[in-house]
Amino acid sequence: MRLRNVPGARETIIENQFSIQQPEQMKGKWHEVFQNDHPIHIEVGMGKGQFIIEMAKRNPEINYIGIEKYSSVLVRAVEKLEDFEQNNLRLIRMDAENIEEVFDKDEVDRIYLNFSDPWPKDRHAKRRLTSPRFLERYSKIFRDNNKIIMKTDNIDLFNYSVESLKEYGYNIDYLTNDLHSDKDNIITTEYEDKFTNKGIKINYFEATKEVK
Repeated sequence: MRLRNVPGARETIIENQFSIQQPEQMKGKWHEVFQNDHPIHIEVGMGKGQFIIEMAKRNPEINYIGIEKYSSVLVRAVEKLEDFEQNNLRLIRMDAENIEEVFDKDEVDRIYLNFSDPWPKDRHAKRRLTSPRFLERYSKIFRDNNKIIMKTDNIDLFNYSVESLKEYGYNIDYLTNDLHSDKDNIITTEYEDKFTNKGIKINYFEATKEVK
């Protein structure tokens, strides 16, 4: 993916109060960062932040952390926080490959994967955020009873992800190939708005893994 450079993006991110620098130092201490014991939900690949910011506004009893690899994208989320006054949101510029270095076991309750890169070629399958390699990473930061929620316009990635999670021991609790026809009051991403305006259907599932 080629992204346009945004002059001053890194400086803007660093100066923002919701942006976490050196997140590795927060491993095992995220409840101290938020100063409460509320559940922690992560969006991996948060893009320009529309989804996670709105989730944080609507659910003050949950702590949200958005992860985004590219400064030129993350800065757009930072710009949306000018009037955000709650304490339940933090943003991190990082690669999801390093998620185990930033979060400890039992710190995370839920992960959102919204319109992730499908990596369509078979040789790149291990890079998909629902590959066994990534599910293993998530297992090292999740609480025992956890949830993964995915939205995508890419049916091949969707089908792959459903089977990958099933093989890893997840239960698919809810699944639809037309989210906006089946659910109301949906909090959307920027991509999602573009796709639905073009009549493109959104695939969606909720998967849980319970340890008894």
